[in-house]
Amino acid sequence: MATLDFLAAGGNRHPSAADWAPGLMAFGAGNNLALWNPEDELCRGITALLSAHTDTINAVKILDGDTGRRIITGSADRTIHVWKATLEGSTFESIQCLTEHQGSVNVLSGLSDSGLFASGSADGTVNLWSIADSEARLVQLISLKPRYLPLTSALVQLGDGTVLLAVAGTSNRIQLYARSGDATPFELQATLAGHEGWVRSLDFDMRSSDSETDIILASASQDKYIRLWRLHRSQEPAYGLEPSDLASAPVKKSLSNKAHQVGAAKHKYNVTFEALLIGHEDWVYTVRWAPSQGKLATSTLLSASADNSIAIWRADETSGVWICETRLGEISAQKGSTTATGSTGGFWIGLWRPDGLGVTSLGRTGSWKQWAYDSSSDSWLQQMGISGHTKEVQGLAWAPDGSYLLSTGSDQTTRLFSEWKRNGNLSWHEFARPQIHGYDLNCIGALTPNQFISGADEKLLRVFNKPKVTDQLLSNLCGTKSSTEGELPDAANIPVLGLSNKAVAAAGDDNVANGTEEDEHDHPLTNVAHNAAVQLDHPPFEEHLARHSLWPEHEKLYGHGYEVSTAACSNDGMLVATACKASSIDHSVIRLYESQEWREVKPPLTAHSLTVTGLAFSPDDRYLLSVSRDRGWFVFERGQSDSKAYNLYCNNPKGHSRMILDCSWAPKDLGYVFATAGRDKAVKVWRLADGKAECVRTETTNAAVTAVAFSMKLDASNVTLAFGTEEGNVHIVRLDADSLGVLSSAMLDQKNVPSGAVNALRWRPIRYDSGDAIQGQIAVASDDASERRTLQGNTSGAVGKSGWNGLAKQSLTDLSESEASPGLGSFASPTVLRGYSYHYMLVYVSMFGLGIITIVEVVLEYQECRTVSNGRAAGAIFTFMALVFTMVSLTSHIRTYSRRKECQGERLCGSSQCVRKSVILPESSR
Repeated sequence: MATLDFLAAGGNRHPSAADWAPGLMAFGAGNNLALWNPEDELCRGITALLSAHTDTINAVKILDGDTGRRIITGSADRTIHVWKATLEGSTFESIQCLTEHQGSVNVLSGLSDSGLFASGSADGTVNLWSIADSEARLVQLISLKPRYLPLTSALVQLGDGTVLLAVAGTSNRIQLYARSGDATPFELQATLAGHEGWVRSLDFDMRSSDSETDIILASASQDKYIRLWRLHRSQEPAYGLEPSDLASAPVKKSLSNKAHQVGAAKHKYNVTFEALLIGHEDWVYTVRWAPSQGKLATSTLLSASADNSIAIWRADETSGVWICETRLGEISAQKGSTTATGSTGGFWIGLWRPDGLGVTSLGRTGSWKQWAYDSSSDSWLQQMGISGHTKEVQGLAWAPDGSYLLSTGSDQTTRLFSEWKRNGNLSWHEFARPQIHGYDLNCIGALTPNQFISGADEKLLRVFNKPKVTDQLLSNLCGTKSSTEGELPDAANIPVLGLSNKAVAAAGDDNVANGTEEDEHDHPLTNVAHNAAVQLDHPPFEEHLARHSLWPEHEKLYGHGYEVSTAACSNDGMLVATACKASSIDHSVIRLYESQEWREVKPPLTAHSLTVTGLAFSPDDRYLLSVSRDRGWFVFERGQSDSKAYNLYCNNPKGHSRMILDCSWAPKDLGYVFATAGRDKAVKVWRLADGKAECVRTETTNAAVTAVAFSMKLDASNVTLAFGTEEGNVHIVRLDADSLGVLSSAMLDQKNVPSGAVNALRWRPIRYDSGDAIQGQIAVASDDASERRTLQGNTSGAVGKSGWNGLAKQSLTDLSESEASPGLGSFASPTVLRGYSYHYMLVYVSMFGLGIITIVEVVLEYQECRTVSNGRAAGAIFTFMALVFTMVSLTSHIRTYSRRKECQGERLCGSSQCVRKSVILPESSR
């Protein structure tokens, strides 16, 4: 059975892209909906990534009503999805898709008790919806006038049942709409002026359902200020404009306390300006009122700003003046212009814990931070958060000893993930951010447990060494062995405008580093910071990852003329093979570098004519395999006299019918066997012998295959092959070690696979546990900006049992043969096979008849008119060519069907208990 152990994904930088309800936080992660319980004591992180949208999720709202919990999501794909808890209750499923908006959906707000929610879109409209009987229906469409784009909205129900809607956005005014009953529409009743920039967030504070209780509306703006507006029950008329004139009223930039009236005819509320909160130094993205519980029973406001801080505001009991009671986040002098020097790029989201005793925030790096209120010390203490890539994850590499996983991607960072072990509990976390770059990173490879190499769009490769800080942290928290190979550097820093991580020594007690005295703020790793990093009893927080976890750069490798596309490290750590993007044979060369003095091994290997997409060394490093966009693969053999040189051994210029995207070697126990994956929707397994390679197995699927990987070890005389597709599916195939025949085939459950193309698959070096059980893990990197890690499972060696762990989208999962593709038996039955073949035969017969009719018609016209125009002649030639291709395709299908019928009778082994296995029809034929 497959279990997903770990998911890593960064949050979307949008003020409305997250919501927190008891026991659940839901936030947008790319085009996925991420579910996380920040109150989980085991710190298991993201529990699910749900896919339904096709573009970035901008808005998330959780509604708890009589019919259960609903999650509403709005996306840049112009749709709104309604999610409902599954029968198991562990996750959610999309039950409805709303497509009424014509632009990106940017904001959602709702009332849980009534099932009413509002959505704002870039088409300049706000739609009101009502959820009844698990189905959302459109109640009203409001066109904003004068036209602006809504960026925030808030709903509140007044004591008399009147519902008030506040809307703001790319304007400096706030519009208030109200309706007095369910059957009446919302009408514009007031416009609040005062802000001097776009309004980014609105939130109502209602401490009681009493109709006499005042309501406060908080608004945050890009003008750096927060404004508070008081709604007070009053029957006295307020002076101002008529509702029909509100939209065109001039905006006054003043602290005017003019009253506006909203509400039903007999229950009016006067709206007046209450307070101006000054304290942030940059745009204020969100404001949220605390739940009325515990210490925060009085009105308390949380604000998140681009100035790298979140603030907690409360009115002074004696004077009534609003003051900033607590400020959290980046408040030191180490703020910088890059994350490497400390800047988080501001906080985009700030949310209260449902009990009001904790807060969380999202920064530019996609990481979530948490703080909890400690009553004993009357202070806010930082808690464990989560982190992940914010853009496509392009490359993965396990440390040779399997102690950690490196990932790199288009968000220009390299991240190190490992397993935190404590008190019998295990959980995966980010322990270091070795590289924070200025270019998109495309590939990565691990030479030794203490050294890795990465390639980016900057045309060169960089080599990094593990610092002592990371080594000791992994040893203390992950149970890995401390390094004894040479002297590790203490730490690294990076100049504000630089790209190269520089090795530095930890400062001593007298704050002296590298023999010179430095100011504490200039040196990023003082003695205090260094000791704190080493002595952590938990995975590092975001501040540590951004400042103190860089790896020093050891070497730069030059030679390529274009962006580096792929890299591979030899198993002995002595060689690095690299290639770059290319459109000619001059640039599509493979360059080798030796890792002792980091010199290029010349001449470069010339073979391909287009970009090399994959490189792989055989387990014993005797052969180097390369695949390319030119549809061919090449195998180079290590020289006998010069162990650093490779020479062409064999090749197949047309190994696939379309470009080849990845390759992988099988374990040495199988001999020299490798697999290639292509855009022709096929994975081919080749056996290398006597100077040539024979294709012994072809696995097909319904989409282009973008990644392929053999497991590291044999398991009960069979080997596992995993491959991922452009649609995000991950297939697992068990092959017999001798014949390479298929023993079983399965596909990961759709809830565990990425929603974007799979860019990389990497099996964790297998460790032997007690007895003969083998545990395996596979990491999957995807275009949906997620990493999934370890699919966990154990096997005792019985044929047909699949025991392995997989990390997909940086996630970890377990799979057993019982979790094969849905409908496996029905698709594999001979009856269905015959039905599909008859279907194709009918289609081709129809096409054949159409071609004959066309030819006859042309011939008759020729006989009648005694001449044929050039157009009709071309039409006849085209029809004849189509007929030929149809006959060739029909013949191919008949042969394939015949082979499949023969395979259905094969037995897996000689055992009498072994059942006959039907062949799975490719999904392209389903």
